[in-house]
Amino acid sequence: MERWDSRAYDSSFGYVSTQGAPLVDLLDPQPGERVLDLGCGTGVLTAQIAFRGAEVLGIDGSSGMIEKALAQYPGIKFIVGDGHDFSVVEPYDAVFSNAALHWMSRDPAIVIANVRESLKPGGRFVAEMGGAGNCAELTAAMLTAWREHGLREPDLPWYFPTPAEYARRLEQEGFVVRLLEYFDRPTPLEECPGGAADWVRMFASSALDGLPPEIVEPLLGRVNELAAPALRRETGWMADYVRLRFAAVRR
Repeated sequence: MERWDSRAYDSSFGYVSTQGAPLVDLLDPQPGERVLDLGCGTGVLTAQIAFRGAEVLGIDGSSGMIEKALAQYPGIKFIVGDGHDFSVVEPYDAVFSNAALHWMSRDPAIVIANVRESLKPGGRFVAEMGGAGNCAELTAAMLTAWREHGLREPDLPWYFPTPAEYARRLEQEGFVVRLLEYFDRPTPLEECPGGAADWVRMFASSALDGLPPEIVEPLLGRVNELAAPALRRETGWMADYVRLRFAAVRR
């Protein structure tokens, strides 16, 4: 607790413009600390935290991601778990989450409450997620294409809050918000050579469930046409990411 308070406004936490700094630097894990990585994916950042000497547990809802993490980083603990219903036996010094909280959309308040319960008093919650307006051009192209094809608008699986909304949720669940940043981060869609269509296949595949197979290609082709003016560059496709990054302390 004291270590955290004494550094709360120094350069390593309070003033640093975190946009450019890696999220693990904002967490600043110390040797011997216990850190929980919520929504760890294949464990790339979990391993960075462990490399700094912390004892870390990675949790992810995808068994495929966890299998890959266990294979890549055999010395680190990983388990399958969902942010809506996980609990821990011994509280942690910190909970870390990168690009995962916006997928935990069923009940964000429960996710934050679970994080709080898994932290020691004074423990920190450091995370980055999609914020309001994230992928607005991509989702607008999708919704228009669905409408043009006479389809019901798809239910999108994400939760992209405004800074004020998420800060309020954190405070209501017993956190003090120390730092909160909200910024545009246009990001090359390097994993999506087929542009917005590939992005839909990768990140919004649930919207394609149950559609007649013969309409999927024309539908996604139309998504590309609609998104191209805003998101296609000479160098390739960009995603219109908007990020919400915060650091909070359990009261």
